[in-house]
Amino acid sequence: MLLSVVIPIFNEDQTIGNVITRLKATMQKIGLKYELIVVDDCSADRSLEISRNQSARVHSLKQHMGKGYALRVGFMKAKGEIIATIDSDGSHRPEELPLLLSPLLQGQADFVIGSRYLNNKSTSAKKLNAIGVRLFNALIEVLTRTKVTDSQSGYRVMNSEILTASRLVSSGYEIESEMLVKTACKGFRVKEVPISFEQRTYGRSRLDPMVDGFRILLSIVAAYIKGG
Repeated sequence: MLLSVVIPIFNEDQTIGNVITRLKATMQKIGLKYELIVVDDCSADRSLEISRNQSARVHSLKQHMGKGYALRVGFMKAKGEIIATIDSDGSHRPEELPLLLSPLLQGQADFVIGSRYLNNKSTSAKKLNAIGVRLFNALIEVLTRTKVTDSQSGYRVMNSEILTASRLVSSGYEIESEMLVKTACKGFRVKEVPISFEQRTYGRSRLDPMVDGFRILLSIVAAYIKGG
């Protein structure tokens, strides 16, 4: 069994090297065959150079296309039966990847989300973002009858058949919502596990709460209407 870890990056040279190093150490402990796939979204810093020096499979986009597009490129390149995604800004702990893998490997789920909010776990996520997430969670539950606490989490593990069954089209941050809604609509089993979360300490988030929030809302509705 092969695990493909897809990491989209855009100007994260302060954190990407550390993320990759820790992922490698974690995968050695897990014992699964794995591949690390980094998709550089036309970074203007040293993100691409650092990733290549870490011996990851690196794909460089010729122009800045967005997180969703970068993830979709990574998914197309992935060869594993299991696919994982993790953010490159250091907000997720690579050491917690086994927590996400466990339900899937035990046959309890097809799609596992690492939740910042499950079981009232303390988190440093911004208040405005947390409010938006609750709104998106509620809409997804109404439409798909799938209850989640962190629909926007970028820390995920899934069976590759989910990506084969779903036609993902998002280019931006709405990719997480589209993926979740289409997965639920097709009857795959969705499960969450609690994770740690640290707000980025380098650089700044490029998510616009208003513009990207509106796009996320539209993507939820569109994904539900298309049903995957």
